[in-house]
Amino acid sequence: MSGPDLLEAWRAHLADNRRRSQHTVRAYVAAASRLVAARGCEDWAAVAQIEAHDLRAHLAQRRAEGLGNASTARELSALKAFIAFARAQAGDPDPAAPRLRGPRIKKGLPRPVTPDEAVNLTEWVDDLAADDWIGARDRAVLLLMYGSGLRIAEALSLTGRDAALGEVLQVTGKGGKQRVVPVLPITRAAVADYAKACPFPLTANEPLFRGAKGGPLSPGMVQRAMAQARRALGLPDTATPHALRHSFATHLLSAGADLRSLQELLGHASLGSTQIYTRVDVASLLDNYRKAHPRG
Repeated sequence: MSGPDLLEAWRAHLADNRRRSQHTVRAYVAAASRLVAARGCEDWAAVAQIEAHDLRAHLAQRRAEGLGNASTARELSALKAFIAFARAQAGDPDPAAPRLRGPRIKKGLPRPVTPDEAVNLTEWVDDLAADDWIGARDRAVLLLMYGSGLRIAEALSLTGRDAALGEVLQVTGKGGKQRVVPVLPITRAAVADYAKACPFPLTANEPLFRGAKGGPLSPGMVQRAMAQARRALGLPDTATPHALRHSFATHLLSAGADLRSLQELLGHASLGSTQIYTRVDVASLLDNYRKAHPRG
């Protein structure tokens, strides 16, 4: 079996047996590809022989290439899973992964969730979930909040008829006020992945997002998944699901969106509720200025 054959078998295992999201499959296969190439592995036995010190050296090289702490921790998780799978394929009666801890991620001062952090959070809720379909579910919910600015209650109010999302979505917010929000391609794909993996029938009038036993998903479950992910990434306690909606607003404002458009997208009853984001944006600009200016 050649290196490409190993990677294809790993990809099929993740996608078909573990039912991982497309994004996770791509990331895990890419991590395995780098390891196989670096070690010159041609069969499962060669991969199975990789030990903790080999992984440590491989990740040290990746760090030298500029990989950050959070990405290193994620890559380590992917590689440990790959090696455990290889050991099972090689006939190891106890196919455990090498015992190696990831880098410690220090918590910084409370700060807004950046675009990269928002995406990392959605990836980690997927990876840390007890079941693959639950990970796909949590990732889809968080992407709706970050990519479309939905409140958590608005995301959880979607029904089975919303599973096949288009480029826009009509939602009903506070006070029964309806609005239309954009839906990013990554969000449409995430919802589609969840709908495909969900073990319960998603009928038109029933909730789209389900709990582990098939009932409506509660906000508390999303909050717990987010808390687990932010701890893994070393983010502050302010990185809550609702913070993703705030990030949606501040990032749009930074990119040039006007307040009236932002008010409509967020479903605010008054412009005054939206103007808070101008203060957040100015604070961010001042912080960047102080860091960059030689006299800051």
